[in-house]
Amino acid sequence: MNRIIFPILALVLVAATDGPQPKPALMLAPSEIVAAAPAADWVDIATADLLVMDLEADRAGNKRRVVIQLIPPPFSQRWIENIRKLAATHWWDATSINRVQDNYVVQWGDATEKKPLPQGLATPPESDYTMTSPAALEMVVRKSSQNSHGTLTRASRLHGRGAALSERALNRDPYADDVLHWQGWPLAMSSAVPSAGHGKHRVWPVHCYGMVGVGRNLSPDTGTGAELYTVIGHAPRHLDQNIALVGRVISGIEQLSSLPRGTGALGFYEAPEQRVMITSIRLASDLPEAERPRYQYLSTESATFAKYADARANRHDAFFILPAGGADICNIPVPVRKKP
Repeated sequence: MNRIIFPILALVLVAATDGPQPKPALMLAPSEIVAAAPAADWVDIATADLLVMDLEADRAGNKRRVVIQLIPPPFSQRWIENIRKLAATHWWDATSINRVQDNYVVQWGDATEKKPLPQGLATPPESDYTMTSPAALEMVVRKSSQNSHGTLTRASRLHGRGAALSERALNRDPYADDVLHWQGWPLAMSSAVPSAGHGKHRVWPVHCYGMVGVGRNLSPDTGTGAELYTVIGHAPRHLDQNIALVGRVISGIEQLSSLPRGTGALGFYEAPEQRVMITSIRLASDLPEAERPRYQYLSTESATFAKYADARANRHDAFFILPAGGADICNIPVPVRKKP
C-alpha cells in the first residue's frame, strides 16, 4: 500500500508549488570540508585537559579506553579542579560504570557511595551552572564573532528556500535566546531572568551527545565531580543550567554507548556483576610520554568551520534531495581528530 500512497503524495506536493525548483550544484559534504582543512585550522588540545578512562577488557580481551576533554575556563572550574584531584589521587580506580539508560546517559563512580573522597574538594554553588561575569561574558561574545550561528543564517539566505526555516531554527532555540560555538564548545546564551538570584545575562554549555556532566542529589547539592555521566542519546537540553557540564567524550564513546542497558530504575544495574569495572582514570599529562593521547579540534573561529557548519545545515551533496535550511547547535558537532 505504501508504494502507492507515497508517489501520489509526492505528485500533490509538486503540483502545489509554483513550478519546478532549480537544484543547486552539488557541494562538498561536511566530512569533505573537514578533510580539506589546512593544518593552521586545527587546535591542539593540551594533555593536561584530557581525562583518560581505562575500563576492564571486554569478553574478547580487547582493551577499552575513553578519552574526555575537560571544558576550559571560565566554565565549571570548581568541579574541574575537583576532578583533577580525584584523578591525581587515583580515586576512580576500581570504581565502576553503574548506570546505562537507553537514549539518555551512562554514569560512573562509586556504586557503594561509601568510598572516602580526597580532602579539600570544593563545594561549588548552583550559580556556577551558568556564567554571569560581565568580563567573561564580553570575552565569549567577542571570541564568537565568527560562530556557526551567524554563518548558518547568512548561508541559508543565500540558498533561498531554506531561509525562513533557518532563521526560526537558529534564532529561536527552544532552550535559549541564542546559541553559538566558542573555542570548540557548544554554548547557549540568555538575557531572560527565570528566577530570583540569576543575572540578566547568562552563558552556559549545553547537553549535546557525548557531553560529560556531574551527577548530584537533590538541590542544593551540586555534586563533587566524583560521580560523572555522559550523554548517549538525544540531547537532553532540559538539563541545561540544572547540572554542571565539565567536558565531552572525544574518543571511545562507543565503549559506553554500546553497553547493556540497566534493568533497574533509571537504567541502574541491579546486580554488582552487571557493572563494568574502571581500571583507572588519569589526566593524560600524568601518563608516560609515549602513552599520552594527543588530539586536535577544528577551530570554531576558522573559515573552514564556517563552511562545515553551513554544509551541516544546507546539505547539497549527492545523497540529499532537500536541504533542511538550518541546524540545532547539537547537530553541528565540533570535529576532533588525533594529532598527525
